[in-house]
Amino acid sequence: MKLPSARKILAPFLMSVLLLVTACGQSQAPSRWDKAQQESTQKPGKANQTTADKSSASNQNLPKKAVAGGKLNKYFPSSGGGFDRVFAQEKSGFAEAKLNKGGKNVAMLSINDIAGNPSAGAKFQKSTKQIGGYPSVTQGANITAVLVANRYQVKVQSRDPSFSASDREAWLSKFNLRGLSGVK
Repeated sequence: MKLPSARKILAPFLMSVLLLVTACGQSQAPSRWDKAQQESTQKPGKANQTTADKSSASNQNLPKKAVAGGKLNKYFPSSGGGFDRVFAQEKSGFAEAKLNKGGKNVAMLSINDIAGNPSAGAKFQKSTKQIGGYPSVTQGANITAVLVANRYQVKVQSRDPSFSASDREAWLSKFNLRGLSGVK
């Protein structure tokens, strides 16, 4: 009587054990960064939109597709006055730059195309303040933003306590907001 070779028995046994371990293993819970990424890139569903969101979306006539991030870079203010502007991130519909002074990051500058997510502009509807002729809002203690052409959200975020709300407003006015309003 011949015994089957060890390879013929061992290989299927190991494959079965491997399959069992991977199928029964616990999946890793999404981190807070995974959740934030999903929320920031997820388009609002029709079931989640309110009637007000639907009406403002149709009134704005925003395109569904955002512009390329590289197309937004030329509207950022230049370095100067002891400040260095360093581009940090660029993706579809978004561009971001660090504002450094003396080698220290004091603020973040960004332009976000809200095409495809018109509800992001709702916070500007009740704005009582303007910068450069565009509605402005303060978000928390460290962010000031303007909405350009009902499409581009331009933000300055303080990263250092020395960079005040008036500094944020001054830097917002240095953006080429008028030029940005013509970007299609």
